[in-house]
Amino acid sequence: MDRIQQSVAGIAIAQGKVFIARRKPGGTLGEKWEFPGGKVEPGESDEAALIREYAEELGVSIKLGPRLGSASFEHRGVHNVNAYRVYLGNEPLRLAEHTEWRWATRAEIQSLDFADSDRKLFPALPADLD
Repeated sequence: MDRIQQSVAGIAIAQGKVFIARRKPGGTLGEKWEFPGGKVEPGESDEAALIREYAEELGVSIKLGPRLGSASFEHRGVHNVNAYRVYLGNEPLRLAEHTEWRWATRAEIQSLDFADSDRKLFPALPADLD
């Protein structure tokens, strides 16, 4: 039986909008929008993985809040993704895996081309987004 891969996503919210980033072209998820995050490495906690992913992909430190929800999806195997509220540090963003980022409303998110795994997290978004 294949091992289920654990992933994490960080959801930052400010002034009724959520932070999203668009992946670089290439691969099956190229140019799709997402809540930044990634795979949890063996022996790594969800929290440590999110801190590492934000540092690697965006060059920023984060503080973690509560888990907002989770979803399962298939992409080269079975994955579970846990979404956490995150608070961005004050450093300027440095895009390593993305071409752009933005703060978006719930309505804007619904109309963007999101990765299926992240779209499954929409129900976990807090009600105070709009």
